[in-house]
Amino acid sequence: MRKIIKNIFKFFLLLFVAGIIFIAWANYSIKKESDPYVSYQVKNLPVAKTALLLGTSKTLNNGFPNAYFYNRIYAAVELYKSGKIQYIIVSGDNSRKDYNEPEDMQFALMEHGIPQDKIFLDFAGFRTLDSVVRAKEIFGQKKIIIVSQKFHNERAVFLARQNGMEAFGFNAEDVNKYAGFKTNMREYLAKAKAYWDLIFGIEPKFGGDKVLIP
Repeated sequence: MRKIIKNIFKFFLLLFVAGIIFIAWANYSIKKESDPYVSYQVKNLPVAKTALLLGTSKTLNNGFPNAYFYNRIYAAVELYKSGKIQYIIVSGDNSRKDYNEPEDMQFALMEHGIPQDKIFLDFAGFRTLDSVVRAKEIFGQKKIIIVSQKFHNERAVFLARQNGMEAFGFNAEDVNKYAGFKTNMREYLAKAKAYWDLIFGIEPKFGGDKVLIP
């Protein structure tokens, strides 16, 4: 009995070590592959008709403003006003009646002078994978500039390029390491999940009718 328990322990220990190695490899690989395509400088980005602004909550659980949200808005506005893009797809979670990331982003962009007819809403961007694949399959975009923080853009650009898109990332300003510690830790697992989704051919949760962007 003791030998069986010992073997079971060894088996789970090996699984744990293998999991740690996989997570480390996935993070290194995604960062390396996406690095040439993401930038904090608009001048380093190509011209593309459309940007994809990835959603997040407007406020934190404690009710305070979410710096990730507002920094993404500022970056999207900067990109639009630079002339590098003509349209913005705002993609996020709208799974509850009282929670609507795309509309929150749309209103914020309009407050900064971006016309409503230049903004397209994707209400089914529940995950990064959903957002980037739907930008191609639903909105018909094969070349795109993704707007989010660098850690997020690395994964989004990687997923987009793995799905046949010419994708680039414009990095919004990050938040300080202390405030973003939980988010950054979660990202390590998210990058591993990105590879897992590719290996098993995971697709977006929802499809839908095609949306024409002029």
